[in-house]
Amino acid sequence: MSIRKPLPHEAARLHVTGTARYVDDIPTPANCLHLAFGLSQVAHGRIKSIDLSAVHSAIGVVEVLTAQDLPAANDVSASHHDEPLLAVDTVHFVGQPIFMVAATSHALARKAAQLAVIEITELTPLLTIEEALAAGSEFEDPPTYLKGEPEKALNSATHQIDGTINIGGQEHFYLESQAALAFPQEDGDMLVHSSTQHPSEIQHKVAQALGQPFNSVRVEIRRMGGGFGGKESQGNSLACACAIIAARCGRPAKMRYDRDDDMVITGKRHEFRIDYRVGFDNYGRIQAVDFKQYCRGGWAQDLTLPVADRAMLHADNAYHLPNARITSHRLKTNTVSNTAFRGFGGPQGVVGIERVIDHIAHHLGKESLQVREANYYAPKSANAGQTTPYHMEITDSVIDQISDTLVDFSGYSARRTAVTEFNAKNSILKRGLALTPVKFGISFTLTFLNQAGALVHIYSDGSIHLNHGGTEMGQGLFTKVAQVAATLFAQPLSAVKITATDTAKVPNTSATAASSGSDLNGMAVKNACETIKARLVAFIAQNWQADPAKIRFTKAGVEIGTTILTFQEVIATAYQNRISLSSTGFYKTPKVEWDRTKGTGRPFFYFAYGAAVTEVVIDTLTGENRILRTDIIHDVGKSLNPALDLGQIEGAYVQGAGWLTTEELVWDARGTLKTHAPSTYKIPACSDRPAEFNVALFEQGENTEDTIYRSKAVGEPPFMLGISAFMALSDAVAACGDGTQYPDLQAPATAEQILKAVMAQKGETW
Repeated sequence: MSIRKPLPHEAARLHVTGTARYVDDIPTPANCLHLAFGLSQVAHGRIKSIDLSAVHSAIGVVEVLTAQDLPAANDVSASHHDEPLLAVDTVHFVGQPIFMVAATSHALARKAAQLAVIEITELTPLLTIEEALAAGSEFEDPPTYLKGEPEKALNSATHQIDGTINIGGQEHFYLESQAALAFPQEDGDMLVHSSTQHPSEIQHKVAQALGQPFNSVRVEIRRMGGGFGGKESQGNSLACACAIIAARCGRPAKMRYDRDDDMVITGKRHEFRIDYRVGFDNYGRIQAVDFKQYCRGGWAQDLTLPVADRAMLHADNAYHLPNARITSHRLKTNTVSNTAFRGFGGPQGVVGIERVIDHIAHHLGKESLQVREANYYAPKSANAGQTTPYHMEITDSVIDQISDTLVDFSGYSARRTAVTEFNAKNSILKRGLALTPVKFGISFTLTFLNQAGALVHIYSDGSIHLNHGGTEMGQGLFTKVAQVAATLFAQPLSAVKITATDTAKVPNTSATAASSGSDLNGMAVKNACETIKARLVAFIAQNWQADPAKIRFTKAGVEIGTTILTFQEVIATAYQNRISLSSTGFYKTPKVEWDRTKGTGRPFFYFAYGAAVTEVVIDTLTGENRILRTDIIHDVGKSLNPALDLGQIEGAYVQGAGWLTTEELVWDARGTLKTHAPSTYKIPACSDRPAEFNVALFEQGENTEDTIYRSKAVGEPPFMLGISAFMALSDAVAACGDGTQYPDLQAPATAEQILKAVMAQKGETW
């Protein structure tokens, strides 16, 4: 059985030898054209004139197009049709494409794009959450989730506090930048290779850009060099541009962003501001909470509405809130259109409630873990009937078990004492310690996206060919799905080959997102394999006069009573007897239903749980800090592949901690991104990981729902484990004062923010 084994990533050898092929590695004909965009240098303004004469006459230039030259739809939006491929009349952010250049090389196209003379009448941009809020610039009326009577409960609570936390955005920083390659085919058809998490959306957008039906466009992607949500919708522009040029010139067309261009043009994680009021008792138990979430969406909707929805849906995290009001403002600004990012708004919602818990503990003079434990959802065995703020009953909570196990696993109690003693003896260095939990909902909140297809062939020599709608971005999805097929036929993993995701093989795919890749595609592949297997069992029973109940596919071969044949022998015989050895598979997630207008229903099939303990040290003179140790226990149900799951947890934690500590996006007063390269934007390096890093899977984990072999999703949930680093920094800052003033640390907790908070604790002015 291949599942539950720590098998290596199916492309590991190719990755480490540098032979794994990405879009930019695909051999292109000598006549391939290379594209670049001409970008706006103004955040908001009306285009007065465009002089492209120097661009046309530049060396190597073959074609230059503006919006007026496009053959059909000028739209690359993922949702609201409010995002043109090329600007028309008005520009809305610094970095917005105004025209495209096709030249004989990548370098020549980029150089030519710099030669344009564009006059823009500047308008006053809205750049911040506060500016957009003051101007009433919102994508929709603010929705509200309401549970109980929060105002009444707040007023009658023993204690009340309020506060605000600002949460910065985050650059995806996938190692492979955005890329696309289009090959014109006969009869107007188009083949597109795109570094995308959503091949079907690329197919649709390219078809619409060409004025063709969907069946005329085929999209293929073998792998991405990272995605993290940044390739869910942001690849549309490159794919459409390449297809338009390829169709117009009858030549292949290729486009990739340089790192600087990628960071300037593409959307980020959404910045948030969260205001809160909370009422609680002497034990720290929350009686009521009122959240106001402010989300900076950027100039176009992209995926802002569902991202903001998920932030609301995770405003409770792992805590029961008997009375709650959550209001969400989705703000339109003259900045890059923010987009999907690992966690999809959930992390911002979780940071909000973790800040509340931390603030309550400080107010009461309690250890923060005590307050967390006082508010956890009741365990699944309790049958407590507790519901979320959106009225979904919680029946699968294991957060109490994970938390208790982690306290022992990490030596939390002894370390808390040691941290207190260290801080009492040291005036310059201060340590902090925090345990934070995660409860993350698994499913697309847009219900119809919870479906997947697959295509499985068994060739006459017994080798298995597999295709499905998910995309591989390094997370190991292809490996896990291949393990499913290998298990069902009791074959070694080497017998299964997964080929590039292809809209011509599996149509109407959902994005590989929402942590649903293995859940959806694993079940679709299982469905296809079981169909073929049922045909084989029926054939074997007839051909060998055997009882179907006694036919077994095992490692030794196909057992037919006391007879054992090799799998290859059975397949060859089935082929010779004209048994179909190919099948499609399909799966749709059951039980999910969601009314986003009312804020009620069951948006998630199940929840993934986990917890992390992080210990940090800060320098109170400079704000510099280090993560000393991290301990994690995370629930992945019955793991399909423990090695891959552990890798995902480790990487997610580091990425989450980076978001809340070193990764700071900085725009100037004109709306220009100043942190647009590795030299100015600080992602975590190898030396930033915890000096001691202990990660374990929750041994008792098992999905109570019927998922693929009772596993749980692992892509997004562990990202929020990094919040423990932020809360540990807050704990360290608190040790700099006399306990009368809450640290009020803002995110990201850069050295400057930490120093500012430390000075406030000491009564000094920043």
